[in-house]
Amino acid sequence: MSDTELRTEQPEEAAAERLTSAPRDSDTPTGIGLLGWLRWMWRQLTSMRVALVLLFMLSLAAIPGSLIPQTSENAFKVQTWKAAHKSLAPVYDKLQLVNVYSSVWFSAIYILLFISLAGCIIPRTWQFVGVLRAKPPAAPANLTRMPVYAAWKTDADPEAAVAAAHRLLRRRRFRAHRSGGAVAAEKGYLREVGNLLFHLSLFALLAGFAWASLASGTGGKLVVEGDGFSNTMTQLDDFSGSAFYGSEDLDPFGFKLDGFTDKYQTTGDQIGEAREFTAHIRYWQGADPTKLKAGEISVNNPLEISGSKVFLIGHGYAPVITVRDASGKVVFHDAVPFLPQDANLTSTGVVKVGDYGQKDGKKVQLGFSGFFLPTAPDQFDMSTGPRSLFPGDAAPALVLTGYAGDLGTDSGLPQNVYQLDLSHLTQLQQDGQPARVKLTPGQGWTLPDNYGSLTFDGYKKWATFSVSHRPGNAVALTGAVLAIAGLIGSLFVQRRRIWVRAVVGPDGRTLVELAGLARSESAKIAEELAELAVDLQDDAPALDDEDEAPAEAGAAADEAEADEAEADEPEADEPEAGAPETAPADDEPKE
Repeated sequence: MSDTELRTEQPEEAAAERLTSAPRDSDTPTGIGLLGWLRWMWRQLTSMRVALVLLFMLSLAAIPGSLIPQTSENAFKVQTWKAAHKSLAPVYDKLQLVNVYSSVWFSAIYILLFISLAGCIIPRTWQFVGVLRAKPPAAPANLTRMPVYAAWKTDADPEAAVAAAHRLLRRRRFRAHRSGGAVAAEKGYLREVGNLLFHLSLFALLAGFAWASLASGTGGKLVVEGDGFSNTMTQLDDFSGSAFYGSEDLDPFGFKLDGFTDKYQTTGDQIGEAREFTAHIRYWQGADPTKLKAGEISVNNPLEISGSKVFLIGHGYAPVITVRDASGKVVFHDAVPFLPQDANLTSTGVVKVGDYGQKDGKKVQLGFSGFFLPTAPDQFDMSTGPRSLFPGDAAPALVLTGYAGDLGTDSGLPQNVYQLDLSHLTQLQQDGQPARVKLTPGQGWTLPDNYGSLTFDGYKKWATFSVSHRPGNAVALTGAVLAIAGLIGSLFVQRRRIWVRAVVGPDGRTLVELAGLARSESAKIAEELAELAVDLQDDAPALDDEDEAPAEAGAAADEAEADEAEADEPEADEPEAGAPETAPADDEPKE
């Protein structure tokens, strides 16, 4: 092949290579790259669509927290629920459904929403600051194209008309400035302020929730009438802390439960419905328990003491029981809380007599399990068990079953104070039947096999309290209130612009033009423009129809003359005689 052939083929190969659609082999990476993917993910995360999706997911994630007992609110209720749902309890623990607000999946949602709001607020804030610093846009060249327009002619000076319009707009709290014989004004910036306030309030709401999660703690305590409580780890029944709030951060205070008032509906269709629950206490702050103050705690009315809130979350009855051994010595005397099992406060509980002593040369412990019925029926079916008829203490009764043996309290292993370990206990027998008795206040029971006696002395009421320390609640509440205020502002405030121009026309008269533009759907701009036009008549009154008639007649004559001149001129589409025709342009490029 000659050199001449080579020179002619190389440009053709190069051209073919340029025109090919096949992917080009390259060692460099293709696509948007890692930085591009990160930028795309950031834009998606900070978009309004994703923020709304995350907010919806957060509201859905909070539903289990309101339907399922939470450890942070009432650990005892969680234990009761787990005991009643033994098959579901491991699944719920695995999914963290009893600790929703501190779970990994709930935290991930609100952290992503936190970041999304932050990424949305910062650029919008800078943009809004720039809008506040900038002047309203100048008047367009053709104001007649605006949605709202008004015009009239006047003999007033254009500068005086523009100055009057500027003064009236400022009086109406418009941001206005004069430029080129016109006034440009704008109003409704609170709409964007409300929008930003809504976003900032949501940010504060999430920040308050995060603060409460990281620096809060909750403890529970059951207190019987006449007993006291000190906010220390040794006296709390349960405690749930956080990363920045532990047992050493408990607020120093305490209180004594002097009494408990409970009232129920006694007649009608709603018989048995609760009407009042109030705990009457005397409390102290600090380390001095002698400086007592009277207080009350009721449902939805907690008592705030030393930065913590004490909530009333439950109540019940505590039978006062005395147990004596065979010699008549008192080996047990106390008020034992029984736990409610239904709406009528049918309560179950146990009595553990660990210091009974010896019998027949062997150490013996006694245990009793049974029911406390605030309003017991005259007779009850033993197959269904004892049931109370009313939550109030109209006819209290105590039903007990006795056991003897080893309670297991000396083994060192933790035990549930509301349950008996029957593995080393033997049920007492009486007349060949399990030893069981129904007692009313003041009645006694002679225990079989010479174990002594048991007396039902009466009963007291008890109440359970939740001591909550949540420092972020005030921030979250403020954020929620401000979010509503910002949403109202962003929905009801309309942003609008008004322009006023005054120029001298060809007839020597001043033409005043008003135009308005609403940045959002609103009929208020037309009303404001009409009011401004009326107020502006004092400084730039419109001419009467008689004064405008000569000018209109002159304008009509000018239009007639123009029509006649157009009629005399040849039509543009028909070429004059003898003139060469113009060829149409070829749209396709020539080779």
